[in-house]
Amino acid sequence: MTGAQSSFLRLVAAVAIVLPAVAISIQSVAAEAPTGFALHESPRPVPEIEFENGQGEAMSLADFRGRVVLLNIWATWCAPCRREMPTLDRLQAELGGPDFEVVALSIDRKGLSAVQQFYDEIGLETLPIYLDQSGKSQRALSVLGIPTTLLLDRQGNEIGRLLGPAEWDSPEMVAFIRGRIQRPSGASLRPASHKLQLASNEVRRPVAGAGPGEPCLLVTGRYHLVLRMET
Repeated sequence: MTGAQSSFLRLVAAVAIVLPAVAISIQSVAAEAPTGFALHESPRPVPEIEFENGQGEAMSLADFRGRVVLLNIWATWCAPCRREMPTLDRLQAELGGPDFEVVALSIDRKGLSAVQQFYDEIGLETLPIYLDQSGKSQRALSVLGIPTTLLLDRQGNEIGRLLGPAEWDSPEMVAFIRGRIQRPSGASLRPASHKLQLASNEVRRPVAGAGPGEPCLLVTGRYHLVLRMET
C-alpha cells in the first residue's frame, strides 16, 4: 500500500468517526428552545381552567392529560393573533395526535359565532375551537397580553411560554416541539447554562406588533399589551 493510499484511508476513518458526533450536535441544537421561548428550570403547576369546545361542551385542561399541549391564548380582535393562527393550524396538522395537541383558546366575549366566522374566513381546517368567553383563563394563567402561548407537559404542568406571536410551523419550532414530545418524563427541561429569560419577562428579539389602529401593541419588546378591548 502506498503512502497516499494509507493517508486516504486514515482520512476516511476520521470522517466516519466525526460525522456521528456532528449529527448528534445538530440534533441537540435543533432541540433547544427557539428564540423568544422561555423555558422554566422546573415544571410549574397550572390552574385548572375551564372552557368550552366548538360544540359548547364544558372542558378543562385535565381533558388533555397524557399529551404535550401547546396552549395559545388569543382573540379574533387581536391582529397579531389572527396572523399566527394559520401557523398553529399547520403545526396541529403535522404533530397533532395522541401525544400532542394545540389548544388555541379564544377569549372572545362575542362568543362562539365570532370564532367560527373567523375560522371560516381564514380557512382553518385542523385546529379545534376552544372558547373562554368569560376571560377568566387569562387572569388565572397570569397572561399579561395576547397572544401568549404556554407549553404544558403530559402532567399538565407549564414548562415554558412565549410572549407574542410566532411562526409555529417553522422548522426550528417544529423540531423543538417534537423534541419535547419525545422527551422522557422527568428529563431536564433545559441546560443549566441557559439564562432564565422568564425571570426578566423579556423576549430575546423584537416581535412584530400591531400597526396603527390595531388593538394590540408590543411595548419595548417585553409585553404584547392590550390597549383596546373589543367592542
